[in-house]
Amino acid sequence: MPRLLVNNLTIKENREIGPSKNILVNLYKNIQQPLIIDSTMALVGQSGSGKSLTLKAILQLIPQNLKSNFNYESDFELTAQNIGFIPQNPFTSLSPLTKINKQFFCDNNKKTEMLKLVGLEEWILDRFPSQLSGGQLQRVVIAIALSVSPKLFLLDEPTTALDAKSKEIVLNLLISLQKNLNILMLFVTHDILSAKNLCEKMVILKNGAIVETGLTQDILNNPKEKYTKQLISSGFNNRKFRV
Repeated sequence: MPRLLVNNLTIKENREIGPSKNILVNLYKNIQQPLIIDSTMALVGQSGSGKSLTLKAILQLIPQNLKSNFNYESDFELTAQNIGFIPQNPFTSLSPLTKINKQFFCDNNKKTEMLKLVGLEEWILDRFPSQLSGGQLQRVVIAIALSVSPKLFLLDEPTTALDAKSKEIVLNLLISLQKNLNILMLFVTHDILSAKNLCEKMVILKNGAIVETGLTQDILNNPKEKYTKQLISSGFNNRKFRV
């Protein structure tokens, strides 16, 4: 099983002059230990807590007005070949005017193999994105990501835009992929229940800093921080408080 340790990750405003740079994310601020991804890990927190920015920093896709810095230790490089990124909205992550067949970058046998792996048939290749459902599109995105044999999946709320049935299918697929392919997964979500079902570990973020981290079951059964208790309570009560 691969392993990734992320140390001292910070994200700041990228200003050369003017007031001191505002720190948006500092994962090391409260808990002086690295982020250790060795299975499946959920990043949970309120909107604006730094979850998606953390993913973008690891992807090295931080916007130009921001600057990220971190060190990492791993048996693989953080390159496009080793990272699969699954965005929130599959409708905007594929070219709408290009058939699915042309959106893969591998041979036809590999395309068919990857589609089969995510529970889709070969006829999907001859369709435009607009001809597929949200759940089918998200599985296509996953199949494309799998085609490069990644070591790490970065998932940015991948079920938010899906209906309940499609969400269940995608979550079960991710669970199966992790077990069968040993892919590391860092899963950003506002859905505590999804994190409970998919992730072995959980990290709670607030204002760009870690407030609690540990095994998912331990945190859900015995949360130590008041903020964590709020998120868990709201997550299992129709999400009245968006996390």
